[in-house]
Amino acid sequence: MDYQQIIHNISEQIRGIPCQGEVASYIPELSKVPSNKFGVHLSTLDGEDFSFGNSDESFSIQSISKVIALTLAFNLGGNDIWTRVGVEPSGNPFNSLVQLEYEKGIPRNPFINSGALVISDLLISILEEPKKDFLHFVRSISENHSISYNHRIAKSEKRHGHRNAALVNLMKSFGNITNNVEEVLDFYYYQCSLEMTCKELAHTFLLYANRGLSPSSGEQIITASKAKRINAIMQTCGFYDQSGDFTFKVGLPGKSGVGGGIGAVNPGVYSIAVWSPPLNKKGNSVRGMQFLERLTTETKSSIF
Repeated sequence: MDYQQIIHNISEQIRGIPCQGEVASYIPELSKVPSNKFGVHLSTLDGEDFSFGNSDESFSIQSISKVIALTLAFNLGGNDIWTRVGVEPSGNPFNSLVQLEYEKGIPRNPFINSGALVISDLLISILEEPKKDFLHFVRSISENHSISYNHRIAKSEKRHGHRNAALVNLMKSFGNITNNVEEVLDFYYYQCSLEMTCKELAHTFLLYANRGLSPSSGEQIITASKAKRINAIMQTCGFYDQSGDFTFKVGLPGKSGVGGGIGAVNPGVYSIAVWSPPLNKKGNSVRGMQFLERLTTETKSSIF
């Protein structure tokens, strides 16, 4: 299949359509990113790479980092982590307090903000130096030691993260946060500030397309069983309360971030990363969603 030509054709089509989305403004540092940025990178398990546009430009992956954090927590904490966070779609905004109150401080899944904060709390309890150790894990699975945090974005999120502070304090009141709330928030913000290019993100996500096995190093990063479960959560919960729509239109396990990125996998075949900053009202990249819908239609690569 000529992925390069297909990616080029779809990208040109998408860029020719007026974009109705808006760049995230509630994190001031993200609002500075030009709205016309657009990058795509597709990596196959056969070792081929195909790209378009700003695919080698770093961007803040934001909530896509929640997949990596879950991977590390699942590896270290095993199935015990599911006593503190669920695996069900939320059906509500990613920072909903109402649902969390109703369900007594147990987040619906690890990809909404409350769930990711619980995962951060778990990792703080396990890792000796959480920020350093998490970054080491990211660099090891991506096989790229230049990946790092964006300190400006982390600090910007911390200054304006009042809703996240409310979430973590609410969970603390229910006994579902064991560490200092400021430490949990700090680690969470740094996690979200990770910067990657589309190429780096696609290479990182190859392990989810390959049953937990790194195709380049041959290392079993996570078991096939855990990779299956992470893919399942990406499929049902990876796009907040638009996850059903993404499954309906695109049909791949994936995860979005408010930096405009989307990482997705076609198990056994490829991983892909798309970046376009303008978001819809659900917090997902407008052009990223459009691109992936057309890609799976053109290549017949939906998992359904």
